[in-house]
Amino acid sequence: MISNPQYQHLVAQLDSELVESENKAQESAISRPSKPTRQRVILTSGLELDPRPVRWLWKDWLALGKMHILAGAPGQGKTTIALACAAIVSKGGCWPDGSTSESGNILIWSGEDDPADTLLPRLLMAGADRARCYFVSGTRINGKEHSFDPARDMADLEAEAIRLGGIKLIVVDPVVSAVAGDGNKNNEVRRALQPLVDLASKLDAAVIGISHFSKAGQGGDPATRVVGSVAFTAVARVVLVAAKVKSEDGDTKRILARGKSNIGPDEGGFEYHIEQGEPIPGIEASFVTWGKAVEGSARELFAENEPVTENAPDKTARENAEEFLIQLLNEGICPTRYVEAQANEAGLSWATVRRASQSLGLKKRKVNESWYWVRPNLLNQLAQDAQLAKSEQVEQVDEQVDPDSSYADVSLNQI
Repeated sequence: MISNPQYQHLVAQLDSELVESENKAQESAISRPSKPTRQRVILTSGLELDPRPVRWLWKDWLALGKMHILAGAPGQGKTTIALACAAIVSKGGCWPDGSTSESGNILIWSGEDDPADTLLPRLLMAGADRARCYFVSGTRINGKEHSFDPARDMADLEAEAIRLGGIKLIVVDPVVSAVAGDGNKNNEVRRALQPLVDLASKLDAAVIGISHFSKAGQGGDPATRVVGSVAFTAVARVVLVAAKVKSEDGDTKRILARGKSNIGPDEGGFEYHIEQGEPIPGIEASFVTWGKAVEGSARELFAENEPVTENAPDKTARENAEEFLIQLLNEGICPTRYVEAQANEAGLSWATVRRASQSLGLKKRKVNESWYWVRPNLLNQLAQDAQLAKSEQVEQVDEQVDPDSSYADVSLNQI
């Protein structure tokens, strides 16, 4: 029989050997190279795919399963427009073009506005079904609540959205918050926006990311004025732009237009107005009322009337185009190709330049297979010069030909 001291010594020795053995096993596992990850590219044959059409929440404006950008300068009511769309979806209401929306739940995250005193009142003012309105108010980590971070918590949001079900529209305001890195670097923006793109696809919902316009590029393509990397507009399938413009009669109006679309028409828009009301007595909120449909590209709609320079805020783009043409046609005539090249260099819309030429009464003339723009007074001057030259030529002939000669009539008739 082993004595108690001997037993304790034996147990201690066994424990020591066991620990030493485990340490050697761990060291061996660390030093042994791990098996390389098996990876291969997946290729899908066209025969395995079934062609299908784009499915629209709002025909040609908001597509299910797709990412959208809504951009504009500060104060244009971008969030109010997005909430107006959300209200329409929540109740299965009518879009500005008269079509009826599919009804569904809406999900809203805003890093700028409070849900209780701003977002919900605006939704109610727009007639939303509040039972279908959900707000991302935060996230819980290890039992503690934290502010929602789109760049960190998108996977958790996806899980909750799937659990909720029936979501048809998601609003992210501002969309730049989804980018944890540099919002001006294409690669970082594309990687950061991919979870939003995947979220739209998995939920079969339309995602609207709200953004701002940069100060540069007025008079150019509005879709290129979205702040940050061009990846914001490249990733989005549809870019909507909102702006206040100055009409020809001096009044201002607001227009929502399609600035870009990879899956449908990229022209046309609607006038809209921002108004104030009380959904509940004592609570004020802004809301959108829609106006008539407008035709043309966003560049034409905005550049035609939008103030384009800080030094001359009262001048419209067309007035600037008129001054441009007056200076360019100082000599009276210019080739059309040269006018177009100079207009592009000056950042003027070609459509605006054409309208400015009409208001100035410029004429287009074809000479030797090339087209020219001509000042109307130059044509008058040329006609007068031609008549004068003809008269002088007649006088010279009169002096050279004897009036009594039989050749006089012939010479005069030939001129």
